[in-house]
Amino acid sequence: MSQLLKRSETDAAYRWKLEDIFLSQKQWDEEYDKVKSLMGKMAEYQGKLSDPMQLKACFEREDELSLHVERLYVFANMKHHEDMAEPGNQSLSEKARKLSVELGEALSFVTPEVLSLTDDALDAMIKSEQLAKYRHTLEEMRRQKAHVLSKSEEALLAQVGNVSSAPGNIFGMLNNADMKFPKVKNENGEEVELTHGRYIQFLESKNREVRKEAFHTMYDTYGKLKNTLAATLNANVTKNIFYAKARKYDSVLGMSLYGDNIPKEVYTNLIDTIHKHLPLMHRYMELRKKLLGVDELHMYDLFAPLVEEFDMPISYDEAKGIVKESLKPLGEDYVAALQDGYDNGWIDVYENEGKRSGAYSWGSYGTHPYVLLNHKDNLNSMFTLTHEMGHALHSYYSDGNQDYRDAQYTIFLAEVASTLNEALLMDYLLGKSTDDKEKMYLLTYYADQFRTTVFRQTMFAEFEKIVHERTESGESLTPQELSKIYYDLNVNYYGKDMVVDKDIEMEWARIPHFYNSFYVYKYATGFSAATSFCKQILEEGQPAVDRYLGFLKSGGSDFSINILKKAGVDMSTPEPIEQAMSVFEDLIKQMEQLTSGK
Repeated sequence: MSQLLKRSETDAAYRWKLEDIFLSQKQWDEEYDKVKSLMGKMAEYQGKLSDPMQLKACFEREDELSLHVERLYVFANMKHHEDMAEPGNQSLSEKARKLSVELGEALSFVTPEVLSLTDDALDAMIKSEQLAKYRHTLEEMRRQKAHVLSKSEEALLAQVGNVSSAPGNIFGMLNNADMKFPKVKNENGEEVELTHGRYIQFLESKNREVRKEAFHTMYDTYGKLKNTLAATLNANVTKNIFYAKARKYDSVLGMSLYGDNIPKEVYTNLIDTIHKHLPLMHRYMELRKKLLGVDELHMYDLFAPLVEEFDMPISYDEAKGIVKESLKPLGEDYVAALQDGYDNGWIDVYENEGKRSGAYSWGSYGTHPYVLLNHKDNLNSMFTLTHEMGHALHSYYSDGNQDYRDAQYTIFLAEVASTLNEALLMDYLLGKSTDDKEKMYLLTYYADQFRTTVFRQTMFAEFEKIVHERTESGESLTPQELSKIYYDLNVNYYGKDMVVDKDIEMEWARIPHFYNSFYVYKYATGFSAATSFCKQILEEGQPAVDRYLGFLKSGGSDFSINILKKAGVDMSTPEPIEQAMSVFEDLIKQMEQLTSGK
């Protein structure tokens, strides 16, 4: 069907049920009015938080308000995402956004006032039975205390906030709005303007000349702006160093990991362990060269399809059934919760006119989670379904077993549940496959996930570490220095079977994640933790399943690293990454056997 349906024309059976949050607009408006009146009463607690009973009452009111605002905000935005051109939904979303800002202002006195208590008084609060429910919150406040400044200094840093967002904003405008790329030839020989979106499509082309031209054109364009882009990235690094020094951290890396209470070993172990296993990546590159049948493997060949056209049409109903089968190792309770999601309006399935693109899992505490999809009948969409249901069931178990405040889990943990589901689905599909072509298609799909999510993101993480450490030691990084660091990393990561084209030295200039510093490592650790869980579940059975479900039920009730450790995945050691690498090695072996059998 070439014409997209309007929202009102879509089948209700494939739409989520937002009425499970609010039955009507009238009900939303009533809750909004209630929140507005309650918000004004928060000020009653100001200046009284040294009294445990007043602090308890303040926290309870804070939870009540936060939960109401979350419900209003989530509903308004999901309504907006159904049809983003609909004016009523746009204004509802904006109204909810403003309310969320107002809540932040109303609650802004709480943390500074608690932190103004003496250490002894704060310790007494933490040990108080009256505040037992809020112990983790208070412990976290105390942990942060060493890095919270005086009231006037905090006010000054808040004012710097608008300035500090400048490097990222400038890069965003340059990268998304001002940068224009020349035209390149597509597979049909037509001249087409190169864009960010089309770039990956060109790199996935079967026509090598299309890939090569797109690659060189992309980096040639960035190369012409190398001085501006280097100044922008350096400004971001300088900003990070300013905040680390102002808040008394030993380094930018230390500051970035402190929020989630992640030990530095998690970061350094990831890089060291991946370095140890780079021969596996080199072996995969050797195999890719052989499968593509080329004399030289170039950087623009990394996304080229390794299997001749292989079509795997999978309808939504088929995808649901396959996903359900693949998740049976997680036990009856998990599968029943998944089925509940299928049957009871958790999922908004198909694209419609004006609907938000992409996919996500969201929701508010107290109602079931929701999943937005734009389902197509293919393998990718089936993986998206299991990925997003992994997030949804994490929230389902977390909300069902934790109080509101402790149910929110960190991003460090979030990708574990979604990626585990993908790993179980892949294991199931490979186990069922009897067709060599299909099996090779699946193996290359999975191996490329390891390449892009573990190796590539670790290389990014290492680049960030080197750049920050050199700047912290007083070096000034020129565009040439940034390019050399980046080029040398590519040579190291891809090995002797890869011709590392000089153009790749400019890739650092187009990675937006570098403006959200020391974040990308979470993709690699999340993937590794999930692969480790998957291996344990498939090899040990029930004891590993029980540990994993315990992980899902823990929400954010403890620090992320502790929650994973209790469940049997200790990210402060190399072991989970080693386990992930053993899975990657097994994939390569299977691909080599299929290749040699030809």
